[in-house]
Amino acid sequence: MKTKSVLLALLTGLSLCVFLPGCSDDKPAESKSAAASKPVHNPFDHSHDEVVTDVVKHQFEHEFADQCVTRELKSSANPDVDKPRLDKDCMCIAKYMMKDLSSEDAKHFLKQHENTHSLRIKFDAAAYFCLQNKQQPKGPQIFGKH
Repeated sequence: MKTKSVLLALLTGLSLCVFLPGCSDDKPAESKSAAASKPVHNPFDHSHDEVVTDVVKHQFEHEFADQCVTRELKSSANPDVDKPRLDKDCMCIAKYMMKDLSSEDAKHFLKQHENTHSLRIKFDAAAYFCLQNKQQPKGPQIFGKH
């Protein structure tokens, strides 16, 4: 007897779940299509970000490359020898980063002189892209071993 009542309750619940969502509301079809066409704001969608102008991108490219070269030359043992290579590598990185530059990142870098987290991520990807196929300079040879 108990299993029959549980089975009946289960069947009733399942039938309500199937039929209730299928019921239509009293709103006319026009308001449904108007509500469906209204764009939904997605905080992770950056496609509506301000457009970064070519002038700003060019300024970012050169300032970022200069900063990169300066930073790398500080740790260089032979700055005169390394500078041409670093100029080329840093410009490649800056150009690669510039392709996906958001206005927010450009503003932080150019006006506030800050490197945002997203710029650091873009830098890592750009450095990998620009430097992965390059032959690294040979390290010191110790005791004639290669």
